[in-house]
Amino acid sequence: MGFLKSFFRELKYYPSAVVGVLIILGLVGLSIYAVVAIPYSRAIVMWRGSSEIWYKNPKNAPPAWVNYFRTKKLPESIDIDSRVESASVVRTEKPLGSGKQIDLDFTFRFDADEFPSDVVMYFYPTYEDKKPFVTGKWYMPDGREVRLGNFAVNAGYSFRFTQDKTLARRLKRLLKRELPAEIGLFVDPATLPEDREAPVEHAKPLKGTYRAHFTITTFGPNDDADAELVAYGKVYGIAGTDHLRRDLKVGILWGTPVAMAFGLISALVIGLATMIIAAIGVWYGGVVDDFIQRLTEINMVLPFLPILIMIGIFVSRSLWTIMLVTIALSIFGSGIKSYRAMFLQLRASPYIEAAQAYGASNKRIIFLYLIPRILPMLIPGFISAIPSFVFLEASLAVLGIGDPVLPTWGKIIQDAQANAALYKGYYYWILEPSVLLMVTGLGFALLGFALDRIFNPRLRQE
Repeated sequence: MGFLKSFFRELKYYPSAVVGVLIILGLVGLSIYAVVAIPYSRAIVMWRGSSEIWYKNPKNAPPAWVNYFRTKKLPESIDIDSRVESASVVRTEKPLGSGKQIDLDFTFRFDADEFPSDVVMYFYPTYEDKKPFVTGKWYMPDGREVRLGNFAVNAGYSFRFTQDKTLARRLKRLLKRELPAEIGLFVDPATLPEDREAPVEHAKPLKGTYRAHFTITTFGPNDDADAELVAYGKVYGIAGTDHLRRDLKVGILWGTPVAMAFGLISALVIGLATMIIAAIGVWYGGVVDDFIQRLTEINMVLPFLPILIMIGIFVSRSLWTIMLVTIALSIFGSGIKSYRAMFLQLRASPYIEAAQAYGASNKRIIFLYLIPRILPMLIPGFISAIPSFVFLEASLAVLGIGDPVLPTWGKIIQDAQANAALYKGYYYWILEPSVLLMVTGLGFALLGFALDRIFNPRLRQE
């Protein structure tokens, strides 16, 4: 306890160390939150899930907070489901022959400065023989209306406004020009140019309350139907979405514990194992020391990254396999040479001779007299080594050798590169995990440099 108090008392004199500790505590807190809020099994299902999980999300949408830095506000997604009680939808039904007539009235307010990216109606019918029949109308804030169409719906049917050619023709007759449905259903006619052939990039959406009314006719006594209106926005959530509509928040959150676990476990195991092996070699000397030194020299000339890539391609891309290979290749590294030089000085110390004189065993001398004396030197190196392993895992993922199951920061960057995110202007997709990687490296580096000064008096500033 006295050592810890002294340590923290000295640590507060290094502002950089305090910043580093705060960053690390933030990463640890984020890791705990990720594991608790999104359990592992659920995170895997969500990240590897199909469009059924993410169908409500827009594709390639930046985070919603970008609107705080824009004069023209991008629309957020609007989701109204008749299966969920809400003031935005009114559901009424009445008997009609052997079936019934269901009226669904969806109402929402649109106040964004740009048009939505898509509009889709999802239908959820239950029927025995004959498919329910649907008619729909779209009402705009200025009183105009557009007939959406007449069609039969089966289980899983979706009516995509932007792909319906009949709706496109109706909008063309209404607006006297050809426009995509996501623009034609929301455009303010006063902002359209008089020349019908002129481009409409300066057109603005009509703000106000919109209404979509659908009448569903069923034909069986037990038949029923519900619907869901989704007007896809152009921004989403705190982290945005990718090309598969996945919420990047899941990958960002779960990338934190994965990165921290890989870095912490690798650095700790390698640091301790390297120190123990160096101490054993120095104490026993002779053949044992020669064998350890030759093995270290051979290992130091092996191409580390190419070996990891080969393991990932031909053996397994599992995170744990990559971690085990990383540890195995790093234990006999240059650290053994550094620790050997320290242990050689300690071995000649009088207190080691005294321990031998009173009959201390080899094991006792190694683990109670040699290693504890330089253990404080391990701590700064251990802290400083963590970011290198975090970046290693991310680098392998960017090269396509990352774990195919786990969502990680490197995997997000690799997906972004594969889908030309920078070329298409989806900067957030790469910047979010990249910034977290840099912040992680900065936090551990600041703390590691400060600890080096604390535990090594020769580096302390006067």
